[in-house]
Amino acid sequence: MMRQPDIDDPELALDTIMTIWPQTIAVFLHHKMLCVGCMVNPFHTVIDACREYHLDEQLFRIELHKAAGV
Repeated sequence: MMRQPDIDDPELALDTIMTIWPQTIAVFLHHKMLCVGCMVNPFHTVIDACREYHLDEQLFRIELHKAAGV
């Protein structure tokens, strides 16, 4: 049995996060991020997205955790 990926894995692609925890999409939209549906999101991580949008990664991850319920 395969175990679920860790939402805090620095290598986890954004599309994987949004697929496993679809409720996190609201976090991206709240920050007006264009990651949802972006053709690059299979290759970008939370680190990449936060850098691109000048967001504090730790605070963003807290929001993802709350949304995902993890």
